[in-house]
Amino acid sequence: MRLDDDRLTREGLAPARHGAAAAAPGAPGRLLVIACGALAHEITALIRLNGWDHIALACLPAIWHNSPERIAPGVEELVSRHRNNYEKIFCAYADCGTGGRLKATCERLGIEMIEGPHCYSFFEGNAAFAAHGESEISTFYLTDFLARQFEAFVIRPLGLDRHPELRDAYFGHYEKLVYLAQTDSPALSEKARRAAERLGLAYERRFTGYGDLATALAGAAASATA
Repeated sequence: MRLDDDRLTREGLAPARHGAAAAAPGAPGRLLVIACGALAHEITALIRLNGWDHIALACLPAIWHNSPERIAPGVEELVSRHRNNYEKIFCAYADCGTGGRLKATCERLGIEMIEGPHCYSFFEGNAAFAAHGESEISTFYLTDFLARQFEAFVIRPLGLDRHPELRDAYFGHYEKLVYLAQTDSPALSEKARRAAERLGLAYERRFTGYGDLATALAGAAASATA
C-alpha cells in the first residue's frame, strides 16, 4: 500500500487491511488502530516488520493537529462507525493538544490509547523526553513526517510563504530545531536541516526509531489475539 503524505495530511486514511486475517470479517483477533495521519508510515512499517496481519489502520487527517478540538470527536466517530467490525480498537494518539479530552473520550468508549503528551514524547520515549524538562522549552521539534511535510504543516498554514517577516512573531522565542528521526534517511536529515535554517534556528538530529509507539502497538497486537 502506497501512502501519500499530502492525502494523509488533508484527508487521513480509511481502514486499510494488512493480510488475510485483517480482510476476513469476524476473524479472531481483528484489531483496528486509529491514529493520526502523521503516524501512518511508522505504524505500517511496524505492522509489516512484526507480521501483524490481523491489524487494520485508520487515520484522521494529520493537519488536525492545528485544530486539536477535532481529534476527540473524530476518534469517537471512527469508533462508532467501525466498532462492530473489529474485536478490539486501539487509539494511537497521545494527548496531542486535546487538553485531556481525548483520554476522557477513550475511557468512556472503553478503548486504550498511547501514554504521553504528544508524538515527540513517545517517539523519543516518554521518560527520556520528560527528562529534558525545562532545558528544551525553547525547542521546536520535527519528526520524519513533519520533515517531509514542513511546507504543508508549518510554512503555508502560518502564512510564512507569503509573509516571511512573520518568522519572528512565530519563532522568535525558539532557539533550536530538533529533528527526532524515526529512520536513517540522509534526505530527510537534509530537509530538517534546511527547515531549521529557514526558521533561523540551531539544528540538532536525534535518532529515536519508533520509541514507545513500538511498545504500545506490540501490547495492543498481543492483547487482540489473547
